[in-house]
Amino acid sequence: MNTVHDMGGMDGFGPIEREGQEPVFHAEWERRMFALSFGIAVSVGTDDDHFRREVESIPPVAYLKSSYYELWYRACHAMLARHGVLDAGKPEGLRAPLTAAEVLPSIADGASTRMPEDGIVARFKRGDAVTARNIHPTGHTRLPRYARGKRGVIQSDHGVFSFADSKARGDGACPQHLYTVAFTAEALWGDGGHSDKVYLDLWDSYLDPAMQRDF
Repeated sequence: MNTVHDMGGMDGFGPIEREGQEPVFHAEWERRMFALSFGIAVSVGTDDDHFRREVESIPPVAYLKSSYYELWYRACHAMLARHGVLDAGKPEGLRAPLTAAEVLPSIADGASTRMPEDGIVARFKRGDAVTARNIHPTGHTRLPRYARGKRGVIQSDHGVFSFADSKARGDGACPQHLYTVAFTAEALWGDGGHSDKVYLDLWDSYLDPAMQRDF
């Protein structure tokens, strides 16, 4: 989604102020918001991809004025409204939420979207030159704007995972290979006099083989 949340490579926002001895949460409501987000996801049957879609749908001015956990609050409120939870009465299909005692174990256990390969063939291998597609989807995507149309090199293949863009749209897992792709800073932002590299985890759907003209 091309909106203000995709700030990678942007400037003009001033310095990043680091807070010494920064606490995990700055207020009690932030701690509660962190825990509630897990219960809400279980209750309405959503995941990180749906959550990110809601965060990215926040109007730009509200997004820039909101703190980190204010964005979480807005996104969770939108998910609850989308599933009818805020309407009078209990909506059909609502799952039992996590209890307070279940939240911490669920965070500690984690979860993976890795899926069986089941014959899904990788189009690329380590060392292959690729170009990130220059796409501009209207929904959630994990392909940052600064990498679109840019050339990189496959560093590793992590196997098959559910595709974030598809899941956020509600179109199912669309399993495909997920790669780590290395881009030089020069390829991304031009000749800046440094040789840094940026590593992005990108799905198969984001990539094309690099053509000769891309070199």
